Amino acid sequence: MLASKMLISTLKDVPQEAKIPSHILLLRAGMIKNEVSGVFNYLPLGLRVISKIENIIREEMDNSGALEILCSAIQPKEVWEASGRWQKYGPELIRFKDRHDREFCLGPTHEEIFTTLVKDLVKSSKSLPLNIYQIQTKYRDEVRPRFGLMRSREFIMKDAYSFDKDEQGLDNSYQNMYKTYSKIFERLHLKYKVVLADTGAIGGNASHQFMALSNVGESDIVYCDCGYAADVEKAEAYPDYYETGESKAVEEVLTENKRTIEEVSSYLNISPKRMVKTIIYYDNTNKEFVGVLVRGDREVNEVKVINKLDSTENDLRLATEQEIIDLGSVHGFCGPIGLNIKLLVDEEVTYLKQSVVGANKLNYHLNNVCYDRDYKGIVGCFRKASLNDLCPICHKPLKQERGIEVGQIFKLQTKYSLPLNCTYVNEDNKNVPMQMGCYGIGVSRTLASIIEQYHDEAGIIWPLNVAPYHCVITPVSLKDDNQVNLAKEIYEKLKKEHVEVILDDRDAKLGFKLKDWELIGIPYIITCGRDSINGMVEFKLRSKVNEKELVSKNDAIMTVLKAVEDLKNE
Repeated sequence: MLASKMLISTLKDVPQEAKIPSHILLLRAGMIKNEVSGVFNYLPLGLRVISKIENIIREEMDNSGALEILCSAIQPKEVWEASGRWQKYGPELIRFKDRHDREFCLGPTHEEIFTTLVKDLVKSSKSLPLNIYQIQTKYRDEVRPRFGLMRSREFIMKDAYSFDKDEQGLDNSYQNMYKTYSKIFERLHLKYKVVLADTGAIGGNASHQFMALSNVGESDIVYCDCGYAADVEKAEAYPDYYETGESKAVEEVLTENKRTIEEVSSYLNISPKRMVKTIIYYDNTNKEFVGVLVRGDREVNEVKVINKLDSTENDLRLATEQEIIDLGSVHGFCGPIGLNIKLLVDEEVTYLKQSVVGANKLNYHLNNVCYDRDYKGIVGCFRKASLNDLCPICHKPLKQERGIEVGQIFKLQTKYSLPLNCTYVNEDNKNVPMQMGCYGIGVSRTLASIIEQYHDEAGIIWPLNVAPYHCVITPVSLKDDNQVNLAKEIYEKLKKEHVEVILDDRDAKLGFKLKDWELIGIPYIITCGRDSINGMVEFKLRSKVNEKELVSKNDAIMTVLKAVEDLKNE
């Protein structure tokens, strides 16, 4: 490819709207262009990278035995109503009507469509197990699109769905996809962790996330050297504080103008671990107020609360001060005793014999409060796990990192096959719901994640197998025939061997051109300068931007050819 024929739209300055490296570099390198908030156009260089990521995914999915299809992004309301998700999915679902007033949505995911497709096409158990997938654009009306391709309204996703006769078959399909995903992310050279995850709006009874490690990740993960790893929405921790001995009588304590955990614990000279927060929510799904109790040094895990209530993220909100007053309490002094609402009590709270809680009365708290004796509720894990909490398996301190979710797998079981009547006929001639699994990879998010892990001050450092081009050859001066002819010779030889190579024939200063290629991230940069007359070139690896060496044209060619050939053995 001649650089003069390419659409190279690099930017010198950092775009104002971009805050993280991947967003900044994708815009500056001319990989993408913003259309509106959360919607992007892929330019030629960016599309080449996306295509290579897709091809790696496609190769490994095909090797796993999965079959590729392509579904429409337009989905009818009826199938979403049948699964119960038309309302439950919330405002992120982009809904619209056609000219006949029939309602549709733009697919954020395809569980319903794949299930109805298999329902119509597969009846016999002889067709199972079956795994089908697609790579397609998805749509979600994000409240706050941000960080470029990390959280956008439109994104490219690979989603797959397995269909099995029984739970053993589902387990096999799930493990197959677990191994396949590991191969995919290893081929993409991502540093990642696999963690236990919440099933969220997709549903099911088990899930793992594949998290690309990055400081800009939106997810916190905790893990232990023993092998335990989970995102904080799913993570649990072993209780680290107990109170033993006899409980004392409850006493009312004046805590004038002391509302926060820090203020009250300091005033009473006690540890925040002895205090109990009572956070009041309104659950619009079940039309009720709920009090969630966690230890004073803890934060509420709202995902676990939502799951316990069988509610949704969009339907759970904090109660207002007026609502708290109407319930007979006071903001900052809420407590479980006498509060006539549903109570969810974190298990750690039940180990406290002399806890301090709000008295539901302005400027007062209650001391020596004990669960079961003084109040009751639904006990479970409703707290967030965090750094240095105790591992639930080996009880050693947990470690914590941030990550970008690039893939997630789910055991759906019969969550969709049962309501959508996706069945097969068994040996007893009975209709049995198929056991389903769901497996997603954020393709465009994976692209951004690679940049987050592979970049420097000069720009992107693509792994060779996803780089838009393998090599670029640049003559220093277009007026020097030796330089131009040598550049063309190397270009033609590499091109003949199917190397993806660029000849920079632009009439511009060398520094300007090199900065472009370093920003774009071309792995091999060959410069033909004054030593061209002797068949020598300047050879540079993009990953070592400040290092260069003078080598023969043949050595440069062979180095690139070997690297490209090695890609075939990955």
